[in-house]
Amino acid sequence: MKEQYVKWYSPKLGKDMEMLVFGDRGYPLVIFPSTMGRYHESKDFKLIESVRWFVEQGLVQIYCPDSIDKLSWYNRSVHPSVKVYNHTCYDQMVQHEIVEKIRWNTGVGKVAVAGASFGGFHATNFAFRHPELVSHLFNMSAAFDIKSFMDGHYDENVYFNNPVDYLPGLNHPELYNMKIILGTSEWDICKEPNFNMSNILRSKGVDHWLDLRGWKKHDWPLWREMFPHYVSTIWN
Repeated sequence: MKEQYVKWYSPKLGKDMEMLVFGDRGYPLVIFPSTMGRYHESKDFKLIESVRWFVEQGLVQIYCPDSIDKLSWYNRSVHPSVKVYNHTCYDQMVQHEIVEKIRWNTGVGKVAVAGASFGGFHATNFAFRHPELVSHLFNMSAAFDIKSFMDGHYDENVYFNNPVDYLPGLNHPELYNMKIILGTSEWDICKEPNFNMSNILRSKGVDHWLDLRGWKKHDWPLWREMFPHYVSTIWN
């Protein structure tokens, strides 16, 4: 399985960024790290290994960018408005410095996005903010409300980065073409947020799959079980 390390200076963030890329062709899939995770997290916890077959067959090419959670949501040294502003810069980095460069790797002109735990929030928020760029959304034990990071602060940037707030009013036509999976389990600490998100999507008539697994915990063994199943749906 081909593995490439990429480092570049991000104009959107004003800092160096790092990323691992697995495979040399196939459907582009961006996977976000979990809470304050690094670009090598999905490799370290063998999430990439779980989809080795798809990568080696040239069916999927996986991009694992770094996070900046320590500068945004988990940055206790700045005002909440700065936290969310920093995240909007990260969103622009992902859009312009990664996705716009890879979305035409196939004729579809879109990418798949995925994430586990807080990485699922990142994937969901990016997908719903940019439905014209995302064909598939694979959530694994995600939560979708970031107001708890804001210490009571609320502004336009918070609204447009909080899917449970802006999704009910979102009517972008490409949202209805997106293939959406909400993965959770009976013992998942994020089970309720996934059921709530499913209710929002259902109320809007957005087709999706709420995948409730058995008595399994919010952890990597569950996500390694989910991920290859979800990746296999790209070609359904």
